[in-house]
Amino acid sequence: MSPRKPKLGSIYQRGGVFWIKYYRNGRPYRESSGSEVYGDAERLLKRRMGEIVTGKFAGLAVERIRMRSLFDDLLEDYRVNERTSIIQLRSRLKLHLVPAFGAIRVSEFSTNHVKKYVANRLHAGAKNATINRELETVERALKLATQCDPPKLVRQIHVPMLQENNVRTGFLEDDGYLRLKTELPDYLKPLLVVGYHVGSRLGELLKLRWSQVDFVHSQIRLNPGSTKNKKGRTLPIYGGMSECLLALKSISEAKHPKCDLVFHHDGQPIREIRKAWASARKRAGCEGLLFHDLRRSAVRNMRLAGLSEIVAMQISGHRTRAIFDRYDIVGVRELQDAALKPEQRLNKSLGTIPGTIASSGQSQEKKTSPPSDGKLLTWVTFTCGKDWLRGMDLNHRPLGYEFARRW
Repeated sequence: MSPRKPKLGSIYQRGGVFWIKYYRNGRPYRESSGSEVYGDAERLLKRRMGEIVTGKFAGLAVERIRMRSLFDDLLEDYRVNERTSIIQLRSRLKLHLVPAFGAIRVSEFSTNHVKKYVANRLHAGAKNATINRELETVERALKLATQCDPPKLVRQIHVPMLQENNVRTGFLEDDGYLRLKTELPDYLKPLLVVGYHVGSRLGELLKLRWSQVDFVHSQIRLNPGSTKNKKGRTLPIYGGMSECLLALKSISEAKHPKCDLVFHHDGQPIREIRKAWASARKRAGCEGLLFHDLRRSAVRNMRLAGLSEIVAMQISGHRTRAIFDRYDIVGVRELQDAALKPEQRLNKSLGTIPGTIASSGQSQEKKTSPPSDGKLLTWVTFTCGKDWLRGMDLNHRPLGYEFARRW
């Protein structure tokens, strides 16, 4: 019995492998199913006809695109958008992603390739966070491929991520701040002072110029485009910041009048602080402390000083409240309220509502302040021996209080 003929296009056999033929805009396309089973060729033909009807068919050239081409598109996207992380992207692509995925066709790429890559990277000793950053690069490249017109990828590919537990929990205390300030070189001390007070990122501070510092209104203006989220914001100048910045400005005007940068090293931009920072933190006893940890410390100090979360977020530049959930930053006032309110409720419950059982023959009357609705309510409590009485009723009740309205 000969196989049934498809309604659209045609299926034929060459060397034992079934091929399909279909038309798009009058142009014929021939494609191998790669299978000796007629049903596989029929399903491929139906898929191609569906792509033609829905406008997703971009020709057979798309089927031959490899992952290396998607990574090139991703690099171009970083260049166009002037992303500063393009250096890290080039490193990830060259060392890991292109050797692992570059030769794979996009149409054949699947989650199994990702799982195999993760297993190899774990075996090589890479951390979960490092692997996730690499997988995010792959995920971004695939997303850009689906956004092309015509799309270079017509299906969604799930890229599973590993569990991360890299939340930094340490804070720089005030005594540690003073020790570190003593050990740092002179050109890095102002960076520490400002970072510890307002929690700005290192990159934001290194771009800061004197034209952005307003001593009259005690403000520092971060221009739009100079921050991580490209939005400008205003930082307050308070505490030791004012004295430190004024002294730094006097030194800059006297020794380096042509340098407009607030933070510099002998009139030259500061490019790297890791070695000097590591040596100073070791001498100060602050092992493991990063400059970025000053952000978390500054936010916590603002909360302890009574600033609201919204104000603290505006100063530090955090866009969401996730920082407080992630780093478990809670203000001291909230902790005091959390301890005081349950105690007040318990005292009220034990002392005011149920009362203390009075001795025989003793009665008392307690009054509370008027409620918020303006109506005067009086709490009348009677005791008789060890039994509670409701008003003048001798029936036993579990609670010994009565609302008496007086108008």
